[in-house]
Amino acid sequence: MQNFGITNPVVEQYIERLLPQRHPVLAEMEAYGYDQGFPIVGPLVGQFFAQVAVLSGAMRILELGSGFGYSAFWFAWATGPDVEIHCTEGDPDNAARAKEYLRRAKLDHKVTYHIGDALTLLRDEIEGDFDLIFCDIDKWEYPAALQAALPRLREGGVLLWDNVLWSGKVAAKSEDEWTTAIQQFNTAAMGEARLRAHILPIRDGVLFAIKEAAPKKGRPAKT
Repeated sequence: MQNFGITNPVVEQYIERLLPQRHPVLAEMEAYGYDQGFPIVGPLVGQFFAQVAVLSGAMRILELGSGFGYSAFWFAWATGPDVEIHCTEGDPDNAARAKEYLRRAKLDHKVTYHIGDALTLLRDEIEGDFDLIFCDIDKWEYPAALQAALPRLREGGVLLWDNVLWSGKVAAKSEDEWTTAIQQFNTAAMGEARLRAHILPIRDGVLFAIKEAAPKKGRPAKT
């Protein structure tokens, strides 16, 4: 397990032991990620993502930054046969590995991989609105990603953002570019009038937000 100092590792290990046994392919993906030092959201966050996808009734899911498909596996595993999951990844080798994992688990029919820069793909190639958008790209792009994602998220849709506590570094003043960008993102997302947002201190921090309908004329905005 990757621990980022946000919660007591003993508590995290206890919760993880309570999780149901995972699909053999998913367990293989976890082992690969840990062995290679490749950051994945891990089973605690993955289980949460699966629950959010089910509870929100998401039919179109977008991932900004998909790696070798670990989070996409959780979304695909939890949702129905007609769900579309659009993944973005800059490394073709990661995309190929993801497709093979998903094929072996018989989930590949739900997932489309787009190769290139996530925000460029969202602007120029990927069409339509989404019910759920998950972001885990380079952290310096987080503020721009929020502005790009919000117009493409339907009313009532869900945003999920990874690494928003950044090993606790966001709690202090910093001159590090990535830490500063995450702090800017957190301030913007938590203060965004169109979102009901909350930060969950699991793994490295996950922002969970629901996009609200625009206030009707004569109806007060949220307070």
